[in-house]
Amino acid sequence: MIKLGLILFSLFTLYSISAQETAGQLNIPERPLNAVSGSAFMESIKTMSFTARENAIKNELLSGNIPNHLREMVEINVTYNDLNSNPHQLKYWVMPDYLAIGSDDDFCRIPMGPITAQTVADVFGASMPTRKLVDNIYVNAAIKLAPVPYAPVGNENEKVEKFILHNSDIQAQFNAANGTLGDLIGGTKKDVVISNKIIDPNRPNHVTIYGWHQLNGQPIQPLTNIHFDTYVDYSHGFRFIDSDIIIDGDTVQVKDILKDDILYKIISDETGPMIQPTYLFDEDIPQKPRSFGLKSENDGEVKLLINTDDNVDIYHIYKSHDGINFDSPQTFMGDEFTISNLPTDSIIYIRLTGENSSGVSQPSEVLSIVPKASADKMLIVNGFDRSSEGNTYDFIRQHGSAIHNNNVLFESATNEAITNRLFDLTNYKAVDFILGDESTADESLSYPEQILVANYLEKGGRLFISGSEIAWDLDYKGNSSDKYFIENYLRVKYSADAPGNISATHYSAEGISEEIFENIPIVNFDNGSHGTINVKYADALIPVLGSTAVLNYRNVTSHKIAGIKYEGIVGNGSQPAKIIYMGFPFETIYPEQTRNEMMNEILDYLYSEVSAIRNDYSELPAEFVLFQNYPNPFNPNTSIEYLVPSSELVNLKIFDILGNEISTLVNEVKQAGKYSITFNAADLPSGLYVYRIQAGDFNQSKKMLLLK
Repeated sequence: MIKLGLILFSLFTLYSISAQETAGQLNIPERPLNAVSGSAFMESIKTMSFTARENAIKNELLSGNIPNHLREMVEINVTYNDLNSNPHQLKYWVMPDYLAIGSDDDFCRIPMGPITAQTVADVFGASMPTRKLVDNIYVNAAIKLAPVPYAPVGNENEKVEKFILHNSDIQAQFNAANGTLGDLIGGTKKDVVISNKIIDPNRPNHVTIYGWHQLNGQPIQPLTNIHFDTYVDYSHGFRFIDSDIIIDGDTVQVKDILKDDILYKIISDETGPMIQPTYLFDEDIPQKPRSFGLKSENDGEVKLLINTDDNVDIYHIYKSHDGINFDSPQTFMGDEFTISNLPTDSIIYIRLTGENSSGVSQPSEVLSIVPKASADKMLIVNGFDRSSEGNTYDFIRQHGSAIHNNNVLFESATNEAITNRLFDLTNYKAVDFILGDESTADESLSYPEQILVANYLEKGGRLFISGSEIAWDLDYKGNSSDKYFIENYLRVKYSADAPGNISATHYSAEGISEEIFENIPIVNFDNGSHGTINVKYADALIPVLGSTAVLNYRNVTSHKIAGIKYEGIVGNGSQPAKIIYMGFPFETIYPEQTRNEMMNEILDYLYSEVSAIRNDYSELPAEFVLFQNYPNPFNPNTSIEYLVPSSELVNLKIFDILGNEISTLVNEVKQAGKYSITFNAADLPSGLYVYRIQAGDFNQSKKMLLLK
């Protein structure tokens, strides 16, 4: 059996013997003689605010008002492998049931917020379990009960009355199963767990839950951090494990194992070690580097550019030739670092960490580059930041390798490096924007990103963009500015949330005859079993304003368009742009040969000359239309477009919110057609304004927001 590494061993041996003597015994005070019963306590908190209730729960638990049967921890022994597939003997101890207040004769299992529970756990010398341990606890449970869910009615499930009802229903099941207090029980609650999702930058101050196993062993609740940490309902439970566990005879701390690059896999089934396996945040530890990118101005050199963090003393840069196995780090300070003497014919992968006196950050996403100078490079922008199940933050591997396979050089940057202007899209012949399943949770394309993409396309840019939630986010769920952007710049509208409007069913597409992918009859994308993410909700699209469908989802008769192409003028541009947009992530395509073939067609299209400048409105408009201004909000310029179906005197004016006229933009006869005019508000204060068009019997107003 392989023992722990020397570094970890030296950290733990000082207290190993004494810790083994107390392992399985939490530091819970004796229950006070005058402690209230569980039912009395629950009655007392029914009308309390969330904050007052949490404080009351914390005080009762810290005073020791906990049933005796929860103090006798259950020992579990299991063999698990580390990241290198080396087996280890694991021994840990778990509470037999979920945390409760009261005595053995009168107790109530008590849901609470994770901050309260973490505070109590730290005092008791306990930890919350990981998802992997929750599964193992259920397997070892002596009493397995069927979950008791309640239909949601308003916010009833968040009230103390429902907590009490659920506790009674569980206890009735337990008694019917002839259970004895102290038996290890499973299937009664969702576990609040420790997870990498605790420090999800797109969901700060959220709680991560998992489990509620059914009798078939399958959990009702996948791992999720959808709720804020102030959300609590009847189904949430806290089952503490002893923070001291034993691995191969050595007593170690749960948090230290979870932070170890290799050993974390023994007790966690997530990707990568946990930088912060606790709900009590250490704000002194640096955030993972987010705004950086890679350039190659000279053959054999890679220059890293980064927006530095004041909380970081030094950065560590890790280099790899496959994007998976990284070399020992080099250390640097400042906002630039150059690596030299690199091969010019292969891809180099880079990731970063930041360090200060309090600790080391979580690793950054992975970027890559071919270190060779060229004027016609492609830029890969990694905008897939959402902590989706399966997101390993290195899907640039699939994009970069496919581009390199087709003999095109590329550089790469994070989307934050684009909005922070470290990289300029207009410096690149083509751009590949990775969006995975970014969604309303963290914005597929933020407003600043939309502005930069719009500017790139107006200047004749060539854009490849793919993702499974872009149309859902920008068109179906978006505001007026989002809707305008996706229709007028990406040239699509939302059709449905999945092929055929049926989620988690259809995972393939096919090229349309006489279009760019016609020679690729089957394009399979991941259902979660091919190394990326489960594309349950691939967007179905509608081509608009001159775009053309190039991919269809297979085996569906409606909502079947999976990809479009467009060439021509967009927005207020003067140079023709080119766009390929796919409603599912490119990185999820398998096998690799199909990805390479797809990228070959994409690059051929983007790098070829525009065949003709297309006119969005080749036919005369059928009616008056006043479009939402773009951008909106704006500073200081925005464009207002409108359609005129026949010769008419057109009057277009701007008013402030009080109705005072600010400016007359148009006051003349216009022939039938599409028109656009720019409004400059440099001399106006921030605020809400109204623009109004009058033409014959047509009269319409829309609002716009100036933000300076």
